[in-house]
Amino acid sequence: MTESSEQRESKNFVEQAIDEDLKSGRFSGVFTRFPPEPNGYLHIGHAKSICLNFGLARTHDGTCNLRFDDTNPTKEETEYVESIMEDIRWLGFEWDSLHFASDYFDQLYQWAEKLIEEGHAYVCDLNADETRQYRGTLTAPGRDSPYRDRSPEENLDLFRRMRDGEFEDGTRALRAKIDMASPNMNLRDPVMYRILRATHHRTGDKWCIYPTYDWTHGQSDSIEGITFSICTLEFENHRPLYDWYCEKLDIHHPRQIEFAKLKLSTLLMGKRYMIRLVKEGFVTGWDDPRMFTIRGYRRRGYTPESIRSFCADVGVAKFNSTIEIVRLENSIREHLNRIAPRRMAVLDPVKLTITNWPEGRVELNEAINNPGDADAGKREIPFSGQLFIERDDFREEAPRKFFRLKKDGAVRLRAGYIVDCHDVIKDDEGNVIEILCTYDPDSKSGSDTSGRKVKGTIHWVSAEHATEVEVRLYDRLFMVDDPSVVEEGQTFVDHLNPDSLQVVTGYVEPALAKAEVGERVQFERLGYYIVDEDSTAEKQVFNRIVPLRDTWGKIEAKGKKS
Repeated sequence: MTESSEQRESKNFVEQAIDEDLKSGRFSGVFTRFPPEPNGYLHIGHAKSICLNFGLARTHDGTCNLRFDDTNPTKEETEYVESIMEDIRWLGFEWDSLHFASDYFDQLYQWAEKLIEEGHAYVCDLNADETRQYRGTLTAPGRDSPYRDRSPEENLDLFRRMRDGEFEDGTRALRAKIDMASPNMNLRDPVMYRILRATHHRTGDKWCIYPTYDWTHGQSDSIEGITFSICTLEFENHRPLYDWYCEKLDIHHPRQIEFAKLKLSTLLMGKRYMIRLVKEGFVTGWDDPRMFTIRGYRRRGYTPESIRSFCADVGVAKFNSTIEIVRLENSIREHLNRIAPRRMAVLDPVKLTITNWPEGRVELNEAINNPGDADAGKREIPFSGQLFIERDDFREEAPRKFFRLKKDGAVRLRAGYIVDCHDVIKDDEGNVIEILCTYDPDSKSGSDTSGRKVKGTIHWVSAEHATEVEVRLYDRLFMVDDPSVVEEGQTFVDHLNPDSLQVVTGYVEPALAKAEVGERVQFERLGYYIVDEDSTAEKQVFNRIVPLRDTWGKIEAKGKKS
């Protein structure tokens, strides 16, 4: 096998189709676009389309436009336009040209008149319910509208009167004249324009008729010279209509190629689901770190690199399937493992007192910032006789394979000493509130001459020097793989995870005292965290990005065994 054939086989079907068209001379370059409707915030599913469209253009030295398909003024706002632009740039992409479908309203109107004059479109007086009845079903053909045979002259007159605001909303529509018996429902005389008195976020009140998405999309691609219209699979059945419009108008004709949209387990990315989550207060907003929006993942602490890596990893498929959410979580783990500095933090503290530690003595011990990055250097951590450790790292009576600290047992304190527990202090309810230990002066990390070997190492912070912080422990919002599947009487909100957010008070080492908003770190042995924008000069707030390991996989596996 030659090198070129090996390279070709490694390409996905979209890239192969592009190569074929370039080789045949159908197109001279790769000109793509990302065409969101500005009626909401982008979610993680959009990231795949962004990476694909911008990535294809970048790979082939082409261009990628950002075009807002703003044909529905009742749902579109400038706020969404600005947020979408911000999200795309955050992901690491920049468009070659910025366009709006509304830029083309005049041209689209002229082309509509052209189709009317040539007998390919007509004004229909059926209302919405009647139109649906005449349309037929998947197994039964539709019926011709009683207004289908109007003359081009009458249709042109009515269409212009629609434009001039002579008729009430919903009383008339312009429809393409194709085939009411077509097995493809999209070809059964689809609506091109509807009467709608609504103020548009860019054109104001200039128009009282607005084009439909199907009528607008292909012609917008044509105007911009797009060569490859990369769409998700739900538009596959719309492709014949896309082609029909271009052919009837005899204009530049891009090629539409469909791919499977990104579907992730445990997520519900439909707008109606997300709107309910926000409006009914199940989350704090569109940027809540549990939300599936790009800005939610951004605030959670995900990096653009990790999302791009994930999209490349899942690839481009022809058929819909569900990707396990752990693959996205692993992408951020892998990236932060390489770049995040290590710091020590205790989130469920219990005091550890070293009874033979010299009173008032404080050591500055060295710790490595990132064991995988030699250039990351080291930092100094104060070590004293009063420490905090994680409550889970101690057992008064421990099972055989518990290798952390237990009574009458020993453990190594990371970047510190080996300590031996000889006693505990309890409150009136029998809870351990203080662990009493001695330390071995010859066992200091990096210069251990004690000859002792212990199996466990735990982290800690000096009680005197630690900074108190708020820590938000974010977890998966839903407890099941497919929250849309519900039993009778339930809705998707019944699958919400009651522990998707827990807020605790933690203590962090002094090196984190001046960490800035957006700074990401690994809390050693706990997970990856980011300084949240809610932080103040008085108190820092950390969001958990992801634990060090996939704890959900263990929970599910245990449940299946039981």
